[in-house]
Amino acid sequence: MPATEFVGNMRHMTAERPEGDPIGLFELGAAYDSTGSPSTAVSLYESALQAGLTGVRRRRARIQMASSLRNLGMPQQALDMLVDELNQSSDELDQAVAAFLALALADLGRERDALSISLEALSRYLPRYNRSLARYAAALKSTS
Repeated sequence: MPATEFVGNMRHMTAERPEGDPIGLFELGAAYDSTGSPSTAVSLYESALQAGLTGVRRRRARIQMASSLRNLGMPQQALDMLVDELNQSSDELDQAVAAFLALALADLGRERDALSISLEALSRYLPRYNRSLARYAAALKSTS
């Protein structure tokens, strides 16, 4: 479906929710984000968070907003948001936070830190060598 039609459909569906509803704002932001309008997405994510978005959508909004900020040339803001998100309760999105954090670090010229975070995240999924890889990842971090 063309991007304009998709966003139009999402606008129609989210309009069924109460005005200022955080879930509607988030879902509309995600629609703009996935169709190449990160500026609009960031604004909607901010509104959703300010309106009290909770649960997994809150975390998704922070990850997606950080990604959009990075794409808009604001990697430091993305980094700050994701570092804060690392200090939140752990859930199934922890590795997504790490992945987007690594991208922000790379954009800031901190490739060794980005590689360390990426390898640490990857080490959790390997059938073998996971402890070795985790130690190498930690060693990268300590030398940067």
